[in-house]
Amino acid sequence: MALLHRSPPRTGGARPVSRETSTPWPGLATAVLGAAIAWAVHWVVPAVPWLTASVVLGIAAAHLPRLRTFVRGAARPGLSLAGRRLMRIGIVLLGLGLGLDDVLGLGWATVAMVIAVVAATFLGTLWLGRRLGLRGDQPLLIATGYSICGASAIGAVSEVSGSDEEDVAASVALVTLCGTLAIAVLPLLQGSLGLTDPEFGRWVGASVHDVGQVVATAQTVGPEALGEAVLVKLMRVALLAPLVAAVAFSLRARRRGVRTASGRRPTPVPLFVAGFLAAAALRATGVVPEAVLGWAHTAQEALLAAALFGLGAAVHLPTLARTGGRAAVLGLSSWVVVAGVSYAGVLLTM
Repeated sequence: MALLHRSPPRTGGARPVSRETSTPWPGLATAVLGAAIAWAVHWVVPAVPWLTASVVLGIAAAHLPRLRTFVRGAARPGLSLAGRRLMRIGIVLLGLGLGLDDVLGLGWATVAMVIAVVAATFLGTLWLGRRLGLRGDQPLLIATGYSICGASAIGAVSEVSGSDEEDVAASVALVTLCGTLAIAVLPLLQGSLGLTDPEFGRWVGASVHDVGQVVATAQTVGPEALGEAVLVKLMRVALLAPLVAAVAFSLRARRRGVRTASGRRPTPVPLFVAGFLAAAALRATGVVPEAVLGWAHTAQEALLAAALFGLGAAVHLPTLARTGGRAAVLGLSSWVVVAGVSYAGVLLTM
């Protein structure tokens, strides 16, 4: 973790708005409306994940002539609030989706494989991102998204790193793009790689970023592949808390007396990470009814969608274009690493 480092926060081309004289409600309402429209897009075109659509719509809203002034002006405080607060609540609810007993039932060899995949992807992506000269926290955020669970993991780490909103949104856009491409690309490789359905499911669970993208990719093969993919993916999600805690410890050691963008010093274990672990422990007790778990999953998706719309609205494309080529190289390289390492791991553990 010695490579962790960040540049001072940037505005991403958006004009700052005084929080003392601005209300968050227009921006919050805009984020909710954007999430609702993104859900409609997903309902009409199921191949487009809800969270991906939210990011894209947020970016579009920030650049359409008739919306740009509103999004970067009156709506900015609420959109920023959505990107932070709603993201934290969604991550806590994500813990309710963890079936820890089922995950551990895969065996310690699979646990070791997943840890190796996450470590290799995270450290390799972080190192390459620094070598490519990407600005700010983009290497850290992209490494997190590819190694754990896409947009949710990026949001979690950005909370402890105090990352610039534009870095967060750009990283989310890149990770969701590659994860969406995986839905079409990976099923085509099953035969040539000689993977059985269970092996393919484990490969998908170990290499695809977002949980929804894992489901969309694995279900093309069948229920056996889908079951294995979800369990392996949940094992990766379980590593979110220790990774965030490790980042927080590293930043705390480097920032003695320095506060994050939210005005607080980095904490060893952020409150929302503790909430994530508590939610996972509650799920493991079996006392939460299935109906409640279903509602919690829907609420988690909705909260993350609204948060990602807010983050997308912080993107300034002219600024992003200046590092877009290097970010694309990093994203594609990281995708190759996570797919290659997880493929080797599946062959060794099946």
